[in-house]
Order: sequence, then C-alpha cells, then structure tokens
Amino acid sequence: MRVLEGKNVIITGGSRGIGKGIAQVFAEHGANVAFTYSSSEIPALELEKELLDKGVKAKAYKSNAASFEESEKLVAQVLEDFGGIDVLINNAGITKDNLLMRMREEDFDQVIQTNLKSVFNMTKAVQRTFLKQRKGSIINMSSVVGVKGNAGQANYAASKAGMIGFTKSVALELGSRNIRCNAIAPGFIETEMTGKLDEKVVQSWRDGIPLKRGGSPEDITNACLFFASDLSAYVTGQVLNVDGGMLT
Repeated sequence: MRVLEGKNVIITGGSRGIGKGIAQVFAEHGANVAFTYSSSEIPALELEKELLDKGVKAKAYKSNAASFEESEKLVAQVLEDFGGIDVLINNAGITKDNLLMRMREEDFDQVIQTNLKSVFNMTKAVQRTFLKQRKGSIINMSSVVGVKGNAGQANYAASKAGMIGFTKSVALELGSRNIRCNAIAPGFIETEMTGKLDEKVVQSWRDGIPLKRGGSPEDITNACLFFASDLSAYVTGQVLNVDGGMLT
C-alpha cells in the first residue's frame, strides 16, 4: 500500500544520509519530493533522477534553510513547481561538538542557526499554505540528545531541545486547523559516518541499548512515514524516540 500517493513533500537536507533515505522511501510510497541541498550538487541531481525514475515528481533545490529569505523563496518555488505542499520535514542539521570551555561562540551560533532557526524559517514559510488548505503535517528531526543532553554537545543539545519545545507549541497553535506537528528523536543510528569509528567503541554503544543494536536509517524513515501519512491523523505534539530503548 502506497500511503503517500500524490502528496507533495519538502525535505530540508535531503540529498544525503537520513534525508536521502526519507526521500527514497517517500517516492516509493507515491510522494512527490522536493528536497534541498547546500553544496554537493552532483549527488543531489543523481538523487533527483533516481526519484524521477520511480514515477513521481522530484526536484533538488540549492537552499539554505538557516536563511529566512531563502526559505520563503524555496516554498514559493515549490508551490509553483509542484502545485501544493502537504508535508514539511525539517531535517537539515550540523554538529560542531566540543566541551563548553573550548566551544567558540561562532560554533554555538552556527549550530543554533542551522538546526533550530531553520525550523522556524521553514515552518513560518509553509504555514500560510497549510492554513489556507486546512491541513498539513510538519515533522521535525530532533535527537535523544535534545531529550537528555550530552557532554561535549551543549550547542547541539540546545538546538534539538529547542526543536521539541517549538514542535509542541506549533501543535497547540495550529491543531484547530488540522495541521499536525510532531518530532522524531533518533538515538544511535549506524550510518557511513559511524562505520569509520573503532568497532570496539561502536559495539560498546550497542551493548548499552536494550535492543542490543544501533538503529538504521530505515528505522527513522519508517517513523517519518507514519507521521507524514494519514496513519497518524490523530497524532500531534508528540516526540517519538527511535532509539532502541536507550532512554527507557
């Protein structure tokens, strides 16, 4: 069953990693996908072609979600190209980890700007469309670090915790117009990046998780699929920890 048939979706930071996985699975479920990238044009265009080959509309946009002006221009262009927007996935994010005593002010500011301000920018930009059509789903990619904190990631944790507060507030503001806003908090997800780490370190992380494994990008994608589809029509203002029981 293709649960997103005909829906138009925007994914920020969609050209690689979890964002790319979301774009691929959403296209398989019949969604038309608009996604953003920041610098790597060739992989973005390759993904665009891959999605088009699945028989849906797809387009890559070079856009910086941390810029309010670029976010507004992006939404206007997607509306022109796709004819509508049904789902927004705020996935763009960066890390600049360091202990607080060594963290530079610009590293804190940049993480907040990219991870949290971008969520405000994109949600604000798409809000008018959702209000007019009296429906829409907003999905914010937070983290378990935003729920429990983590040493050496004060900036990242602050941005992801802020995203959770933003999610719950938007859910309260827009729920009466049938606009839902939820967040996903991934735990330890095994990607190409974690594959470069020492296997003993990775295994020690796995051993500390009740399900005794790291998550896969597909685990996050499936949670996104639930929130984007009508399967979650009566769910809003929630934070779904996809962490193998890490925070249990």
